[in-house]
Amino acid sequence: MKATHDPVPAPDIPDMLRRMPLFSGFRDDELRRLERGCHLVACDRGQVLFRKGDPCHGFYLVVAGQVKLAFSAADGHQKVVEILRPGQSFGEAVMFIDLPFVLMAQALTDCQLLFIGKKTLFAELDRTPGLARKLLSGLSFRLHHLICELENHTLRSGKERIISYLLCEEEQQEAQPAEHGLVTLRLPTTKETIASRLNMTQEHFSRVLHELDGDGLIEVQGRTIRIPDLARLRAALG
Repeated sequence: MKATHDPVPAPDIPDMLRRMPLFSGFRDDELRRLERGCHLVACDRGQVLFRKGDPCHGFYLVVAGQVKLAFSAADGHQKVVEILRPGQSFGEAVMFIDLPFVLMAQALTDCQLLFIGKKTLFAELDRTPGLARKLLSGLSFRLHHLICELENHTLRSGKERIISYLLCEEEQQEAQPAEHGLVTLRLPTTKETIASRLNMTQEHFSRVLHELDGDGLIEVQGRTIRIPDLARLRAALG
């Protein structure tokens, strides 16, 4: 079942756009023009937004929740390419080259998204060169990030990949050290999804977490991860 696009009352969309990094510098009149091609998309956890081969009529901004992008095989196996969080966008790359989607997007949690239609966006690009620069910057950053991920997955061990992931999560969640410097974070989604994102099996992922726990680098309680000493964990990355 795909997500449905329901219109949002006019005052809401400009405010949502303004809070997104991509449109943070836009004037009110520019946001109102974009609003004409926007719809709020409410998704339940597990809901599919689009599949490989679906036509692309615009792109999405994550307002709340998490969305995964993945390749899906005929047998149901998935390879997670990216996990998107509030403030991030997706779908714009294929929109610009006028091709169907090459992967699937699925809500990992209950989500609120903004869909921005292609026709309205292209009209605003003609009016506002600054938007084109921001979109190019965002796409370039994502390409750079994916290249770094490819390097990480090919040249680093499973242990190093997981440590790097946990350190990134600590920064993303802005986890504050508790008493005695203990940092607590929560894995944002299932271990199976994270393992796929790191190009590992779930069994390998769980085994490495257990090894890191045994070495005293982390403490694992379900999806809650405690880091007794951040400096020591960083040092283990090399």
